[in-house]
Amino acid sequence: MRTWGYSRVSTSEQHLYRQIHALTERGIAPENILTDKQSGKDTARPGLKKLLVTAKKGDTVIVESFSRFSRSTRDLLDLVENLTAKGVEFISLKENIDTSVPAGKFMLTVFAALYEFERETTLQRQREGIAAARLRGVHLGRPPKRCPENFVETVKLWERGKIKFNEVLERTELKKTTFYALLREHRAKTEKKHSS
Repeated sequence: MRTWGYSRVSTSEQHLYRQIHALTERGIAPENILTDKQSGKDTARPGLKKLLVTAKKGDTVIVESFSRFSRSTRDLLDLVENLTAKGVEFISLKENIDTSVPAGKFMLTVFAALYEFERETTLQRQREGIAAARLRGVHLGRPPKRCPENFVETVKLWERGKIKFNEVLERTELKKTTFYALLREHRAKTEKKHSS
């Protein structure tokens, strides 16, 4: 059973001294402290990757704080879940969380519930915002593709067999999917005009 430490700073100009000192104070051997000097947004951090591969069942991973280990609550939960699945305990000194004791496990459950609540609240706000924008007539997503001036004339030539499909795309400068979308729209308008 080994105890591992992990510390991270966001840039190469920043120093790891304070975090490493906190970890060595816990009795972690310097060679067991893995480090990274890059943004927490990047999960492909060499030190973190090595830690996740090297830590074995019965080991413990200690970090100075959550913010040094993960970029977000979701990221933290994923990383801790990864360690727990391998039988590795996790301790965060600043937040006083230890997954080897019931209180630590409970705190992580609370974090997971808070994350889920935040996520659902954000999604609900997005849905409400989209609905409100649509009521105001705001177009969402990509701007609709404008129909080329020669579209109707080119379609007629193609339907009469005067030109091949490749030439249709060349003349209209459209992609196949866009052409068919505009063609459906054009035919729907034509049918509506004839039926009224």
